Amino acid sequence: MAAGADLAQLALDFHHTHQLLDPAAQGVQEWQVRITAAGTPVGSLTAVRGLYWKSDNLRERMADEQSFPALVAAQLLDEDGRFTYEFEEFIESASSVLVLVLDRLHVEEAFADPVVVAGVVSSVVDRLTDNYFAVVLPAKNASTDAGSALLAEAGTLLSAQEFSDELQIIDNALAAPEEAAQRVRSRLRSLARHGQPAAWDEDDDEDDGWHEDGEEDELTTRTAAVLRVALEQLSEQIWQDVTDMGDAPARRGEGRVLGSLPPITFGQDRQWRRQMARCFDDLAAELAETRAVRPLCTGEEMALHLGIDRAKSLTRNRPRLVAEAVEGLGEDRRDFDWDWCSDVLFEDHDVLMLFDASLDGIEDRGNEINQALGLANLAAADWFKPFRPRQARDPDRGFRHS
Repeated sequence: MAAGADLAQLALDFHHTHQLLDPAAQGVQEWQVRITAAGTPVGSLTAVRGLYWKSDNLRERMADEQSFPALVAAQLLDEDGRFTYEFEEFIESASSVLVLVLDRLHVEEAFADPVVVAGVVSSVVDRLTDNYFAVVLPAKNASTDAGSALLAEAGTLLSAQEFSDELQIIDNALAAPEEAAQRVRSRLRSLARHGQPAAWDEDDDEDDGWHEDGEEDELTTRTAAVLRVALEQLSEQIWQDVTDMGDAPARRGEGRVLGSLPPITFGQDRQWRRQMARCFDDLAAELAETRAVRPLCTGEEMALHLGIDRAKSLTRNRPRLVAEAVEGLGEDRRDFDWDWCSDVLFEDHDVLMLFDASLDGIEDRGNEINQALGLANLAAADWFKPFRPRQARDPDRGFRHS
């Protein structure tokens, strides 16, 4: 991958024209996927969807597409258009499977990286398939051009299995491809953040919070803005919980925030809950002043974990709200890297062990695991004790609500 290739600006444009009364359009759909970077075309990919039940003879129909789809049709379907015995043995649910064939990849040299192509393939698969698709790509031995070779490498990264010397298949009914896709997306985020390629098995989190610009533990401006919105939303919700629930015991899923905390907190009183609500307010206020947010007690750690989860949800599900929050702020390749936030903004993730039912009692200082791991301040009564007294927040700062 060439230096300066801006992965954060990559986008895919999907184009498919459907002839309403054309019977051939019912059995096979061809999608042209244009790859762009900051609006400029940098590559393309063809995706052919074979819809088994809508085609009179899917083998003949796909063979008519010629090239790679024809090869796929010859190996997966018999002359009557039925799936072959070999394919039915290979796939998890052949009786209801559909076929997506990917080929004719062209990409500029700056983005001709297997991880980048795997990210493109993963996104195409995510948008054009469901759990009943067999995604077919060229195998390494069938690679006759640079695009096919990149697709073959991308398939390997996405847990495709070789069906023959020419074909490899991703079975979407299995868990492994989705797990592989998540690894690829994580890898792409790392490449976008650092701006340079690295070995696939290299630890993406080796920087321990240091960035190429020398800033430690500092969020980008846009990331901080969205995280602040998330924390402010959670603050409004938990304060409403305090009003609605008072001292009454909570239950899993009850309220907007209190029911999402670990079970050891469900029996806490209104004053404890007010302190928990203030944790969200303190972190949001800190983000208004600085981008180097750091939780100073267990309650703030929990609030920040929930805030990051909410921020991740906002960037996925509320693009307009996010656009309003970051309007006028400069973009950065590290924007919205919530996995990095989870890794770097905490000294440890001990508080998350309180969600594990198999570790019940771990908050007790007399617990063997607690003592062995040197855990501190996990008991609900200790959540608001500062980790370092010299860094404690002003005890007279009060509460946002009475």
